[in-house]
Amino acid sequence: MIDDALNSNDDYNDESEKEHFFKIVHAFKSYRGYSQSLVMKRLSYIETLPSHQQNALKAYKSTLEKVLNCIDVNHKVIELITEDVEKLFENVQHANEPREKPHKINVADVEKVQVTLKQIYRDWSQDGVMERIQAYQPILDELESRFPLDSSKRREDINVLVPGAGLGRLAFEIAKLGFSCQGNEFSLFMLFASNFILNRCAGVDLYRIFPWTQSCDNNLSSEDMIRPVAFPDVDPSILYKMNSGKTRFTMVAGDFLEVYTTNDEWDCIATCFFIDCASNIFTFIEHIYRILKPGGLWINLGPLQYHFSSSTDEFSIEPSYEDVKTIIKSIGFQLQSESTKRPTFYCLNRTSMLKQHYDSVFFTCTKPSDTDR
Repeated sequence: MIDDALNSNDDYNDESEKEHFFKIVHAFKSYRGYSQSLVMKRLSYIETLPSHQQNALKAYKSTLEKVLNCIDVNHKVIELITEDVEKLFENVQHANEPREKPHKINVADVEKVQVTLKQIYRDWSQDGVMERIQAYQPILDELESRFPLDSSKRREDINVLVPGAGLGRLAFEIAKLGFSCQGNEFSLFMLFASNFILNRCAGVDLYRIFPWTQSCDNNLSSEDMIRPVAFPDVDPSILYKMNSGKTRFTMVAGDFLEVYTTNDEWDCIATCFFIDCASNIFTFIEHIYRILKPGGLWINLGPLQYHFSSSTDEFSIEPSYEDVKTIIKSIGFQLQSESTKRPTFYCLNRTSMLKQHYDSVFFTCTKPSDTDR
């Protein structure tokens, strides 16, 4: 298991950060009311239709009523996720904050709660195995190849960092291979859910969620919206048992650029669907280089779906992969291997009539050792 409390930087003691914290808590608490209101709007509309249309839509109406029940089930899991979240961070005092603060429903935030449910499907359900094989297995295979068990250096002495760890499955799998691994995540949506799964789920398939209740389009069957997913598909506490109570897996909250300021610290940095989260990818890559030890390894897999490319409020750059390779080499990395057009899905609804996939890139780089410079 990971530590009961996540480490964090001092930003979470700032008043604006406290306000943000409770804003996210409110988004989770607003999930059921907001989601069910959308369903009720459709049900109310059906009631206004001519009788012959209503008769023909009885099965559809029944499905919508089942969706309401599925949202209730999701809400119960969300209640567990947000229970005692104010105790999540070390060295952060929320005790004097009111339990309830007046917030208007922020639709974008509530939709991120829905995205979080889909992330649980991707990272911690049997249904998400295909996506994890596509995105995580190449990274795990590379680590096993670079650091075989029969090598002179023990894996527990190799420190691996996973920035943008999301719900922590990749970092968990790296730790399960015997490495000392730390995941880093900025999003409170992800941190709340990962804390629940990693620290409070001791067993397999303990809970059910319905990730697709808001997926109203492109359904081939009425059952597609109400298809359940069980989680977690593995017992997260297995790490604790494997390591005789020693912690080789931790999660740290905060901004990657602000939390990790020690040069030459990490043996390996593994990034998956991460580097395109930056408004300036150059800065991210420079930072990865800076905090890697000489001779350290950077493994990356993902697309370049730049998160700020359509933002009107923030400056950003969106270089092509060819340009990114130029950046990588200019900083000093030695590009060792690469492959392109690797099909990868992300939170795919496998029964949907609309399926999107990325042709991701996968590459490995090393920071030159002191003798190579």
